Amino acid sequence: MARSRATYEYTEAEDKSIRLGFFLIAAGLLSLLGLGCCWLRPALQERGGGGSANCTVLAVRQLGERFACTFSCGAACRGTARYPCLQVLVRTSRSSIPALLHEDERQLRTNPKCSYIPPCARDDQENSENVTYKQKYWKEKVGSQPFTCYFNQHLRPDDVMLKRTHDETVLLHCFLWPLVTFLVGVLIVALTICAKSLAVRAEAIKKKKH
Repeated sequence: MARSRATYEYTEAEDKSIRLGFFLIAAGLLSLLGLGCCWLRPALQERGGGGSANCTVLAVRQLGERFACTFSCGAACRGTARYPCLQVLVRTSRSSIPALLHEDERQLRTNPKCSYIPPCARDDQENSENVTYKQKYWKEKVGSQPFTCYFNQHLRPDDVMLKRTHDETVLLHCFLWPLVTFLVGVLIVALTICAKSLAVRAEAIKKKKH
């Protein structure tokens, strides 16, 4: 019996391979759990109750109010600048009530009063020029042409988004890579055990023949 058990003992390389497999399995499961609780569930809640619609620009205007933004000019250099507030009011195909357009959910959370947050520059004038360029874009290039927008009646019924932060591709990757990690770990463990089992059987058959 002792000799039979000894033949089933794993080598150092096989032991490391099995440990790597179990590590990948645990990492995949923890990633799925963490992403599901901390990121995927809020993303699905944002998408729940929402949908797409056709939007048409009603008005484009700059408010007198200015908002602060933080710029970076080096590793240890940070400062505060200001930018004007641009509002793009649209009418959706789902409602006759005007809605405020935003770039995406992140921009909506950062500044719910404005439709656009420019890349923060050190010079306030540059920020103003970026906002003015965006204003001309919506007035002259888009104008009355309909475009696709997104809304969420449960979270922000009076706001619409130009694009979604959490689209289908991001949600797919949220599931895909932890699942791949889990499956690779299972495959490594299974192959290592199967290879050891076959090697032991081959050795036993060889001993019987001799």
